[in-house]
Amino acid sequence: MSTTNPQSDAASAVVDTATTPVARARARRRSKHRRRVANVAGLMAGLVLTGALYSVFSPAQAAPAEGTESAAEAAGRELYDRSCISCHGANLEGVPNRGPSLIGVGEASVYFQVHTGRMPLVRQEADAADKPAVFSDEEIDQLMAYVQANGGGPTLPSGDLRDGDVAEGGELFRLNCASCHNFVGEGGALSSGKAAPSLTDSNDLEIYTAMLTGPENMPVFGDNQLTPEEKRAIVNYVQTIGEQADPGGAGIGRVGPVAEGLVIWVVGIGVLMFGIFWMGSKA
Repeated sequence: MSTTNPQSDAASAVVDTATTPVARARARRRSKHRRRVANVAGLMAGLVLTGALYSVFSPAQAAPAEGTESAAEAAGRELYDRSCISCHGANLEGVPNRGPSLIGVGEASVYFQVHTGRMPLVRQEADAADKPAVFSDEEIDQLMAYVQANGGGPTLPSGDLRDGDVAEGGELFRLNCASCHNFVGEGGALSSGKAAPSLTDSNDLEIYTAMLTGPENMPVFGDNQLTPEEKRAIVNYVQTIGEQADPGGAGIGRVGPVAEGLVIWVVGIGVLMFGIFWMGSKA
């Protein structure tokens, strides 16, 4: 016959009552810690997966591997590292307060800036100076290939750039360009020490790429603003009036009857006054 010890049973009950809430609290803390670790692991896995998918589906934004570069792109990269990297940064990402990023500007922007001599920049000022090109045509093609391969962007047009209608080009030029470049493309002053350049010595491709890329203060005239046919009409108008002879002799800026009337008034009255005083002195 077994007997129970009342004191032992009471002690066991006290121990069970004391340890059960503690064990439950510890279990809850362990469960909460495991949930936190699982959430962090899930977040890291999501970030890694997002980065992997972006690198797979956005290859145009990544620099091409050296083994996949064409000869022109490789030569353009060498020219860039030698002449442009100090302002535009490694991998064309730009340098703050010195030069913008070239990713996505396209070969059209490279052609305009380099062919007109504005780049490489001589010094920081209101406008980039128009000067003879530093690079040869072959080197410009190489730079264009390198920039185009890193981000894409506007490309050079093909075909005859003067096959547009001259009358339509004149109307479009007066509507969109004359406020800065003058009615005949002679250029003019802008605010903050800037100026719209003269288009007299610009070739067809320079005028077209300027409209396509919008350098400095000039707005971008994409194909939604001006169709390729309208851009060609403007090019034809600018080059046509630039090639026309001045029927009256001196062009006087070719700004119309205001300048001509002013010259006639000042010169004509000056000659008359000189004649009057001369005759009066003789008398």
